[in-house]
Amino acid sequence: MTKVFCVRIPASTANLGPGFDALGLALELYNYIEVTVGGGTGRPSIAVQGEGAEELPRGEDNLVYQALAYAFRRRSLLPPELHLRLVNNIPLARGLGSSAAAIVGGLLAAQELLPVPFSPEELLDLACELEGHPDNVSAALLGGLVISCAGPEGKNHYLKTRLPESLRLVVAIPELKLSTQEARRVLPDLLPRRDAVFNLGRTALLTASLLTNNLSALAFALEDRLHQPYRSPLIPGMEEVFAGAREAGALGVALSGSGPSIIAFAQDHLPEIGAAMVNAFARHGIRARFVSTKPAWQGAETLPQLR
Repeated sequence: MTKVFCVRIPASTANLGPGFDALGLALELYNYIEVTVGGGTGRPSIAVQGEGAEELPRGEDNLVYQALAYAFRRRSLLPPELHLRLVNNIPLARGLGSSAAAIVGGLLAAQELLPVPFSPEELLDLACELEGHPDNVSAALLGGLVISCAGPEGKNHYLKTRLPESLRLVVAIPELKLSTQEARRVLPDLLPRRDAVFNLGRTALLTASLLTNNLSALAFALEDRLHQPYRSPLIPGMEEVFAGAREAGALGVALSGSGPSIIAFAQDHLPEIGAAMVNAFARHGIRARFVSTKPAWQGAETLPQLR
């Protein structure tokens, strides 16, 4: 008997400036996976629409299928014949959690098919094993703002919380790809103590600012010395984009994940902030577009059909 269902997974932004590998925020920008079981061909097939349609693999090496198969292997099972239709709105290699969305989507599809599903904690641990760090996958799976850290033996500890209802986000997405691996290679192995203290204080201030709805502190709290200064040379015009967003009314600005997308936190003036960021990129010869969105409280979920 053919079974059809859909998985919806939000985009995510990680780090939020100083919270390197610890803070993740789900965004109301979604990928969809339509899953059909059966068909008689004996092999999986994958169709891709939207972002990545020209470059993502259509077979068992697709990351969505790899995550699904990984979950089945952990139960010592083989996946059934599957046909997946990926409808992607999250840009690839732009710092918006496209790989996390693929991993979480594949795992959630497996949850729907396995005779014994994983607990939420087990599912998060599987996602972290595949992604290598918890920030994006935690936000994509759980929704909201997720503060996470790894404990002994790979156990992940997290706290999910809501954000102020008035908070909006403007994401400038340049036509420039930057892989997480490349963006991590430029980071130093050691930091001066003053920079570590700088980031600790701002991470604490940032989380307190968001939890108490005191958004006036964001301009200061989003500053970072751990990763953004080292990644700036990889993203032409980054500092000018930051400055343009602030001048147009942003409360604060940060790299989205490892970049190259840049995310501005705001309550109003969203079109003006987006245009200022796009124009700053253009002055450095880089085409860009912007998306206005808001935090997604609901994480990845299974739906009866694509919507």
